[in-house]
Amino acid sequence: MTPRQILHAALTGAAAPRIPVFCNLFDHGAKEMKLHPKAYFADGACVAEAQLRMQKRYGYDNVWCLHYVGKEAELLGCKEILFADDGVPNVADFVIKSWDDIASFEVPNDITQHPAWQSIADCLAVLRGEVGASHPICAYVTASTTLPAILMGMDKWMELFLLGPADLRDELLRKCADYVQQHIAALRAAGANVLVYSSPFGSPYFVNKKVIADIVMPWMRRDLALGGTDDLVYYCGMAPFNDVIEPVIEQLGIRSHYISPLADLAQAKRLINTRGLTCGVIDDIKMIHWSAGEVRAEVRRIVDIGKPGGHFLFGNGVMPMAVPEANIRAMLDAAFEFGQLP
Repeated sequence: MTPRQILHAALTGAAAPRIPVFCNLFDHGAKEMKLHPKAYFADGACVAEAQLRMQKRYGYDNVWCLHYVGKEAELLGCKEILFADDGVPNVADFVIKSWDDIASFEVPNDITQHPAWQSIADCLAVLRGEVGASHPICAYVTASTTLPAILMGMDKWMELFLLGPADLRDELLRKCADYVQQHIAALRAAGANVLVYSSPFGSPYFVNKKVIADIVMPWMRRDLALGGTDDLVYYCGMAPFNDVIEPVIEQLGIRSHYISPLADLAQAKRLINTRGLTCGVIDDIKMIHWSAGEVRAEVRRIVDIGKPGGHFLFGNGVMPMAVPEANIRAMLDAAFEFGQLP
């Protein structure tokens, strides 16, 4: 079976030789291609080549078209990204500098015509041509309720979201939701077949359940109103969200859930059961300091909880550059060994 078939089997409960094994390596690509991150991320075909090389070397199931989260801010008017030599690129120019800017903020009519889209399109064209039929090609989508954090800064967005005028908040959210719908459609059309829907504000870790039910959930429904949710994964930026799994399944129809290492995995598996896919996630921040043996033991613990009954995937978060390569290999070797199915 191909990795894409194995992922589909895990989602539906069909027979497969093993569980799916995902590994998310983003900033590692620049090192792989021996380029500074700014030059690396400017070339979508180069990003794709790095993803293909790393997938072939380690043998995990997925590849990514994600460059960096700030790319979405660029599509919406950000003029400057700060590229670190060995870290994650960050927004250095906020599109919305004050609440007054919300009225003039507009979403492009077609984001695929924006210059910042070209490297994404180039990356997906290569990935689709090389492994589109056989492997999950992952893309990253920021939910409308989270997107303002990279447009105006988290502090200003939290103030507006929780304390500001509701009409102004909703005006910005409407524009962001319009962008999210367009972004999802563009990624699918370009070849992405797994969309990781990032909604940290959809976790009770950030806002309480009443705010999620009254404000966040309606905007998530609007984000996802077009095209269905079969290819979506619910992700809250490593924040726990077991308490909202039920409404996410019932109201949004999302069946795949990327469970936080901070959450009770056994509880999440019971909640999701056979209705979808439980993704058990290792804490790859701790992997920086663990030995290979500790990594292997943690993988076994996660797989032993999630594998019984099927409908399970093993993965990591956003692998830090500081994690030793020996620990990445130990993680993947253990996931393939313990993830075998009868």
